[in-house]
Amino acid sequence: MTRYPRDMIGHGPDRPDPRWPGGAKIAVQFVLNYEEGGENSLLHGDAASEAFLSDIPGAAPWPAERHWNMESIYEYGARAGFWRLHRLFTGRGIPLTIYGVASALARSPEQVEAMKDAGWEIASHGLKWIEHRGMPEAEERAAIAEAIRLHTEVVGTPPRGWYTGRCSMNTVRLAAETGQFAYISDTYDDDLPYWVHLDGRDQLIIPYTLEANDMRFAGAPGWVTGQDFGQYLCDAFDVLLAEGAEGRPAMMSVGLHCRLIGRPGKIAGLIRFLDHIAAHDGVWTPTRLQVAEHWAATHPPAHKDRPSQMDRDTFVARFGGIFEHSPWVAERAFELELGPAHDRPAGLANALARAFRTASPEERMGVLRAHPDLAGKLAAAKRLTAESTSEQASAGLDALTDDERARFTALNDAYTAKHGFPFIIAVRDHDKAGILSAFETRVANDTDTEFATACGQVERIARLRLESIL
Repeated sequence: MTRYPRDMIGHGPDRPDPRWPGGAKIAVQFVLNYEEGGENSLLHGDAASEAFLSDIPGAAPWPAERHWNMESIYEYGARAGFWRLHRLFTGRGIPLTIYGVASALARSPEQVEAMKDAGWEIASHGLKWIEHRGMPEAEERAAIAEAIRLHTEVVGTPPRGWYTGRCSMNTVRLAAETGQFAYISDTYDDDLPYWVHLDGRDQLIIPYTLEANDMRFAGAPGWVTGQDFGQYLCDAFDVLLAEGAEGRPAMMSVGLHCRLIGRPGKIAGLIRFLDHIAAHDGVWTPTRLQVAEHWAATHPPAHKDRPSQMDRDTFVARFGGIFEHSPWVAERAFELELGPAHDRPAGLANALARAFRTASPEERMGVLRAHPDLAGKLAAAKRLTAESTSEQASAGLDALTDDERARFTALNDAYTAKHGFPFIIAVRDHDKAGILSAFETRVANDTDTEFATACGQVERIARLRLESIL
């Protein structure tokens, strides 16, 4: 048995209405990453200098040596860039979420005071702005605990949000297991928040962004001018606003860094974007914590059956009758690589259909022959399965006139005599007249054609049955 952990479905084709406050058609959320003083440096006990997210093209770590230019670029973010951004956002009354590296916050008390005075949310961005890939689990767990402790000491209150950024495969799980966070943002996989269930606890995830993000000033392909960045933000906003006007509101995250967007030529594009959103109604500009609190109140976690997480006996007991009297289909589907994509009707129907399609012709014929005649003797004797009874009733086949019953009986007899299996059709897709018309057409087909058609209808019946129970 193989279970695939990645979730390729999420909210699915019809994302939920977030019901943003005031009927907003879009939530635009700004994050300012405060990393200055938390980056790799010999001064911070690291083995080499920083090489990530700066204006030095192709920067590489300098082992066992301080990188004066790199350090001064980071210092610009704290000394000048932060204050330029502080003036911009406080002047517009737009709150920020700070992703604060705990060790950086500890080295910037005046900036922390300004963040708090502005009423900004200060979330945790980890203990140090370093790479966590390959970090032993116990070491990363200890670093998360120390980040929370130091953050609380420096800020005065513990962080309610978490984003590592340079994370490991364990980060989300380790952050969630603390029970500390109203949300975690170490994903980039959706336009809306969503819940995950980790180690018996519901954890809200608010996805972040690496594309509506000024970090692309420091990488290729990326932004060259502030106008590049501003135009991209405006385009993203316009598309999401239009979707919101059509009844599909979403969330737009914007990622900022003091040492990058804090430069005059780069911030010009951000200013144009702020002007752009200010010219539209229906825009909510919350902190991430406000988003989390709204989502938890409006869309609390809902625990649903997850077929991919069932044991074999439960899975077969629940879905063994989806293919009429043929539990072997469910037994074989259980052995496939199931995952979150198979916890919804379309996905599970596909898994069952795969098991059916790869069966021998004789096994598939057995499934066809397990189906009852339409409006036949089993129906009259009330010996159909509950699913078949409901399906036939949905098309009015339980309330036939004498003439209609006689016609169905004649067609059943002729069809079965010719093809060796009963006429099968997904009755929920048709009314009584449509079923009778199809019956009269298909009885004349050759058996190979009807075998393929009937198998397709069996799969369609399964899909409809799953829709009603999942």
